[in-house]
Amino acid sequence: MFPSYDVIVVGAGHAGCEAAAAAANMGSRVLLVTMNMQTIAQMSCNPAMGGIAKGQIVREIDALGGYSGIITDQSMIQFRMLNRSKGPAMWSPRTQNDRMLFAAKWREALENTSNLDFYQDMVKGLLVKDGVCYGVITGLGHEIKAKAVVLTNGTFLNGVMHIGDKQFGGGRVAEKASTGITEQLVELGFESDRLKTGTPPRIDGRSLDYTKMEEQKGDDEIIGFSYLDVEKIKPSEQRSCWITYTDANVHETLKTGFDRSPMFQGRIQGVGPRYCPSIEDKINRFAERERHQLFVEPEGFNTVEIYVNGFSTSLPEDVQFKAMKMVPGFENVRMFRPGYAIEYDFFPPTQLTFSLETKHISNLFFAGQINGTTGYEEAACQGLMAGINAHLKTRNEAPFVLKKK
Repeated sequence: MFPSYDVIVVGAGHAGCEAAAAAANMGSRVLLVTMNMQTIAQMSCNPAMGGIAKGQIVREIDALGGYSGIITDQSMIQFRMLNRSKGPAMWSPRTQNDRMLFAAKWREALENTSNLDFYQDMVKGLLVKDGVCYGVITGLGHEIKAKAVVLTNGTFLNGVMHIGDKQFGGGRVAEKASTGITEQLVELGFESDRLKTGTPPRIDGRSLDYTKMEEQKGDDEIIGFSYLDVEKIKPSEQRSCWITYTDANVHETLKTGFDRSPMFQGRIQGVGPRYCPSIEDKINRFAERERHQLFVEPEGFNTVEIYVNGFSTSLPEDVQFKAMKMVPGFENVRMFRPGYAIEYDFFPPTQLTFSLETKHISNLFFAGQINGTTGYEEAACQGLMAGINAHLKTRNEAPFVLKKK
């Protein structure tokens, strides 16, 4: 049923998409395996790219021939160059993107990439012999062979989601977790651990009173990310974001759910990202702060769905909803879905070489959140490098490693 491939990429998030495109564009015959063909390049959390300490990564991906900068420019609904008050070295491009258009543009780019095949299935194991990986085993029992394998499993490896005292398996809301790979890798001598990340509630933009918020418009000049001449929206076509704030009443209401918080009750063992703490973590750690900023961000051109940036939480739904109603402009808020935390397996990256090939198993590469990173930009960059090096490994060529000058 399946030919033998040069490279198999497992997972079609930001890392997997860049890895598959890179290897295929260099001449490898590539198979991209994903559990759901409808969620290729899904922006699982915030529909935005770039920003401080991240924007330059997208530019570097573009300079190396990756697709993230191009597709970000094609799907943006707002562009802002952050840190303009500082010197040019500190300027940080950031876009708000149309979530559905971003994914559609990525899939279109991949489908128009020569040498690239797709297959929808879960990968439950690896084909390994004498310390060499030579393919994958799928949930349907298929053994698909390849000269190199790139794992980009995101938050799906034994993923568990938490909302208050409820928990359920999954790698993303309404999507099942991936099982089998962690257990096999541990048997093969790998060290694994747990990480956690979170996401805020999604709400109905029609229920908000924007007159009580600060409007945040896009820049008059849209520079974008790609060095290529990519067609972009006109400045006048941009969608505004909005800013509002929590206050002491919001904080007190959120605290009423701390006794059911999976983070404070010890049900979450994984460590979270330092730069994106949950709202309950911010209240707990920065008790002296009377308010916290919330960014009210549209999810696209043709949707009323809103992403509440700064309100990431795993508190019970009723507490989330009650607290949001106290936020200025949110008095009549309608919630599409609550925020949640997700725990998943990762493998400390000290087990990798600089090419992102694993030290324990030859021809096996890791990229993205499986390495303990977080963020679309980091994942995409690692995917690009893993895809390049997987291709080079199949040709017995020296790895491509960027060095500091």
